[in-house]
Amino acid sequence: MKYITFAVPCYNSQDYLSKCVASLIAGGDDVEIIIVDDGSTDNTAAIADGWAERYPSAVKVIHKPNGGHGSGIMAGLGAATGLYYKVVDSDDWLDGEAYASLLSVIKDNCSRGEEVDLYITNFVYEHVNDGTRYISGYAKNFPQNRVFGWDEIKPLKLWKMLLMHSLVYNTQKLRQCGISLPEHTFYEDNLFAYAPLAHMQKLYYLNVDMYRYYIGRSDQTVTIDNLVSHYTDQITVMRRMLAAYSGEQLSSMCRPQRRQMYHTLHAVMCNTYFFTTAKDSPQRRRDFAEMFAELKSRDGALYRRIKRMPLLFMVDRLPWKLKGKVTTASYKFLCRHVKLGQL
Repeated sequence: MKYITFAVPCYNSQDYLSKCVASLIAGGDDVEIIIVDDGSTDNTAAIADGWAERYPSAVKVIHKPNGGHGSGIMAGLGAATGLYYKVVDSDDWLDGEAYASLLSVIKDNCSRGEEVDLYITNFVYEHVNDGTRYISGYAKNFPQNRVFGWDEIKPLKLWKMLLMHSLVYNTQKLRQCGISLPEHTFYEDNLFAYAPLAHMQKLYYLNVDMYRYYIGRSDQTVTIDNLVSHYTDQITVMRRMLAAYSGEQLSSMCRPQRRQMYHTLHAVMCNTYFFTTAKDSPQRRRDFAEMFAELKSRDGALYRRIKRMPLLFMVDRLPWKLKGKVTTASYKFLCRHVKLGQL
């Protein structure tokens, strides 16, 4: 039995891929590793095939035309045979001790017939430039070391989110929710960490620092310059998130789950404000206005709820250029304190 399928979407990852896969292969025959080569033009494909030749019972390789990170996640999900599904980016890796702890908990729960829809662990920002790190954990928000429901969670701070790095989904549940990610679009991991949550009712939080996320390289899409230049991708993802559930559907959820869903929308919408308003152009203003016009025409209740969110309510009333200054200053503050990106 394969307890976890790890999908590793990769594009031109020859410098990072082996470190990533080496950290995953420690799971032995209990795990499946699907390396999705997304049309790489460097030595990535050969490196991936080399791992599959060395570990044929654990490593599979999918070679596909370039479709972007989201298409790699979907390709991995389509081929996954493990009970749980975890995405690990090719330039990241897992801490060995924390990984072993998670695998042990999953196997123990399965042996006792304990069904879990979603496992949550901590993740760590490993900052390349200065060797510092920031741990994002949830010990103050979630019960530990047992199955729990949404009614037992405590609210997260605005700057703390359930990101893809912290989530291990039940594969069957993930497929049942009908998740679909856009191709050739950055930041679709926000959608991946939001849309399935409504279908995950039995949760388990393990307080270990498992996922290690490199940050600070100049080619990453989380640097300020790249964030600003890819604002249309952020708007695309934000639109998908707003369309995933209507205001009525969100209202039908229990209060803590509904609060968590709106929390994610609030945080990602704050990012969308920053992405878009950090620079000024007629096209940016049109794209921003069209996103809200679309939401207002489709779902007035959700539109009003989004517009009333505290930070958005304050920033929305500022002139465009002042919006950009405020959101950029906020992002830089988080970069200094949470190491979100490269300044």
